[in-house]
Amino acid sequence: MKKVLWFRRDLRVFDSMLLAIEGEVLPIFIFDTNILNALEKSDKRVSFIFEQVLKLKDDLKAMGLDLALFYGTPLEVFTYLKTLGISEVYASVDYDAHAKERDAKIAEQLSFHALNDCYLFEPNEVLKKDGSPYLVFTPYYRAVQALYTKFYALEYTRGKQSLSNFEYNELWCIQIGDKKPLHVKIESMGFESLHVNILEPQKALEIFTCKVDSYAQKRDFLDTDATSHLSVHLRFGTLSIREVVRFLAKLKAQGHDTEPFFRQLMFREFYAYLLYHFPKLAWENYKYSPPISNDAEVYERFISAQTGYPLIDAAVTELLTTGLMHNRARMVIGSFFTKHLMLPWQRGEAFFAKYLLDYDASANILSWQWCAGTGIDPQPYFRIFNPYAQSLKFDKEARYIKRHLPLLKDVPASSLHKEDYLMTHDIESYPKPIIGHESARRRFLSSFTS
Repeated sequence: MKKVLWFRRDLRVFDSMLLAIEGEVLPIFIFDTNILNALEKSDKRVSFIFEQVLKLKDDLKAMGLDLALFYGTPLEVFTYLKTLGISEVYASVDYDAHAKERDAKIAEQLSFHALNDCYLFEPNEVLKKDGSPYLVFTPYYRAVQALYTKFYALEYTRGKQSLSNFEYNELWCIQIGDKKPLHVKIESMGFESLHVNILEPQKALEIFTCKVDSYAQKRDFLDTDATSHLSVHLRFGTLSIREVVRFLAKLKAQGHDTEPFFRQLMFREFYAYLLYHFPKLAWENYKYSPPISNDAEVYERFISAQTGYPLIDAAVTELLTTGLMHNRARMVIGSFFTKHLMLPWQRGEAFFAKYLLDYDASANILSWQWCAGTGIDPQPYFRIFNPYAQSLKFDKEARYIKRHLPLLKDVPASSLHKEDYLMTHDIESYPKPIIGHESARRRFLSSFTS
């Protein structure tokens, strides 16, 4: 019986649950037009995914397999594959609302097998004694630590597989039952070919070996490259979560301090877990109803990096130009957007979703709810980051700011952390702050409690 191996968030051949499935297999990847049609033609993620899919195809061919490429909606693709006698499909699990709806439609046609290949734990595996999900990270983390054994990080090896006959050399456009061959080029789908400069997964692991001991102390500093550079690889599965954990276990055995980074990996698990158990979190507040402005001009100034707050504008520029944003900057941005500007977190989440290379629905949604103070396990609504204090603490010499806002290169670093200077001095081509920090803080708290 033929089995479809649907690669999605697991674009690799090493330590792959899909490749552990035995029997006659048809490996596929679908360039989903439900997603692609909403993206700009210069979207960096499409280029990154396209490059990784071609690499996956080459790696599979080296193993005696191959990868069939489709362009269309998953429902159209599987309707077509069903005519070829396909009855089973295996795919890595995904928990966001779009993914669950998509998979439910496929499961109505075929026997659908969801594999927990993106996370260590199943969502119903870590529960309180009464069978309900944890709502706070710290007790969840303790439960995870108590549950974890080496079993969770075991490497999956390839099963006995034979390749199903198919025409693997084309990109197949499937629309309303019609099958049309396209050249295997990103331009065939109407997108620009852009090279995305991302560290290879093994290189990122190698470099992180030298950073892991100082990760907890330095990861928040914007002018220091102390982060792991693994988020994109975990998002698209070019690196297995299990391999990362085995890597940490090896470093721990050598005496390295790996717990702070493992804790961050468990935050990733926790957010996916919450979205699974509380799917309405994707669009609804769990706590409170914060004041909302929805000022169109204010939003435009934010997304065009024209707020007059150097740290905020540098972070937005980093996102727009690279598809990345430092984690500390993301937290300050989230607080500023929802509290200083009083814009709805859903719009900020959608802005990140449009540009982040490592966009992960659960992590992004729950992080924005945390910043807004509306989520299940949030920061208090009255905690409002001061962007000037944050830049002074985590980018004292303004290296991060000046790297992404070179028009500020001649302004003394100390001045970029001072609102009085920014309000009273004219800087060529750079606006004055959109609102004063203290007045914004008072406005938000007054609106929240009124």
